[in-house]
Amino acid sequence: MKIGVHPNNLHLRLARLWPGAFADLQPIFVSYAEGRDTAALLESGDIDLGGTGSTPPLEADIRGLRVEYVAASAPRPANGAIFVRSDSPIGSVAELKGRRISLIDGSFHTYLLARSLEGEGMSLPDVERVESGARDSLADLLERRVDAWVAMSPRLEKALERDDVRPIVRCGAAIPNRSLFWTLERNGLSAAEIRAIVSELSRIGNEIAADPRTAARLLASGDRGGSGDRGGTDIDAWEKVVRSRDFTVFPIDDEIIAEQQEEADTLLRHGHFAKPIVLKRPEMTK
Repeated sequence: MKIGVHPNNLHLRLARLWPGAFADLQPIFVSYAEGRDTAALLESGDIDLGGTGSTPPLEADIRGLRVEYVAASAPRPANGAIFVRSDSPIGSVAELKGRRISLIDGSFHTYLLARSLEGEGMSLPDVERVESGARDSLADLLERRVDAWVAMSPRLEKALERDDVRPIVRCGAAIPNRSLFWTLERNGLSAAEIRAIVSELSRIGNEIAADPRTAARLLASGDRGGSGDRGGTDIDAWEKVVRSRDFTVFPIDDEIIAEQQEEADTLLRHGHFAKPIVLKRPEMTK
């Protein structure tokens, strides 16, 4: 089985380095740059399984790729925030109207921003979204090229320790922020393979939670396949990241599909999607 690994999915990044991971599935771990590339790699057959935030699979469904959800993490309320400069006049999300906001558009950043704005009676067109890509978004914020920055782990934890930036909203106040593990229906994963994936993700997650220091050491050492942290995060910082999140993994159920449907409907209301998505409930899948 070809399993995609990108820097921002720590569960699969650690699985690549974890002893015996996915052994029964004869894994081939395939490194790639970022979660938004997952759908294209699944479509081309370069990978059979990927892990991302909640938005990339919806982007794939909009393209007609027929996503099949495999598993989901527990909610990760600490893994995202919107920051402004400490000296900024912006004191809340309500004051973001007309501002330039750096984010990885089409990732969970877009949903976090949409829900945060919606809570203040605004929508995505009320702000200017600035694609961050591989740029240093913190530098963009500090040097006033943008007014706010949507951040995620591990850079989020570093930002929280700084005096020159401050958060105005955290993920947990706006979205569940799960990791989702998914494929495409065309890739034809069997029910047995799906059960094996869920079981193995769960086993690895339990072992990570039981030994966060080892997980941090593996992350700090860098992924030899090229998906290491470009920010040079050290072991102590990684341990804080690992301890801050719940690595529990669940099979897909109605609650998770309902969360995805709510996100799809929200992004449609905000004009990010041009057409509706109707997700299948788990019992309607094979």
